[in-house]
Amino acid sequence: MSTTAPSVPELRVLRRSGFSPSRFWDQISIYLPVLIMGLLALASYWLLASTPEPELPVAARPPTHEPDYFMRRFSVKVFDPVGALTTEVYGVEARHHPDTDTIEIDEARIRSYNPQRLLTVATAEKVTSNGDSTVFVLEGNASVVRQAGRNAAGELQPRMEFHGEYLRITLDPEHVESDRPVLLIRGRDQITADVLDYRGDSRVAVLSGRVRAQLAPR
Repeated sequence: MSTTAPSVPELRVLRRSGFSPSRFWDQISIYLPVLIMGLLALASYWLLASTPEPELPVAARPPTHEPDYFMRRFSVKVFDPVGALTTEVYGVEARHHPDTDTIEIDEARIRSYNPQRLLTVATAEKVTSNGDSTVFVLEGNASVVRQAGRNAAGELQPRMEFHGEYLRITLDPEHVESDRPVLLIRGRDQITADVLDYRGDSRVAVLSGRVRAQLAPR
């Protein structure tokens, strides 16, 4: 009696295509430059969108009469090249107006020395000066007093005073004028007039309107 061994079923090994890490990183490395470029593009776009737009240049505005600086309770001194005092200005308040380049001084007192060191003192409730301080307009209880002394030619000059509500003074050469009533005092002589035009270089005063003179005996 013969026996036959049971047959063993044939085993087949099927290999599934599974996940391969090396292959994954190979695929990533192919697209990595593209991803980086995309990120850089997004970052550039975000930075550009976040950056504020540059301001357009603003057209220069014309200067106004509004004061651009002021001084209060001040004193300003000016000296010549050798150190001698030439001008000294006191004031309660000063304002600079950029449109006219003028300075207004309230309760002003100005002391000035000429080359012969003759002192002239000017006072007024308000003084307006131009930018280079060569023209002064005195308003309100205006007064200009020049001390007696000798001029450049050695001639004796008497004390001279100008008083009025309005005086306009120009320096170098000296020129005092007014279109309002004034009082001129020269030494012991007194003259009143409606209009004054005095020139220091020629020492001639032209007075017009209602002129009255009180001359002291010589």
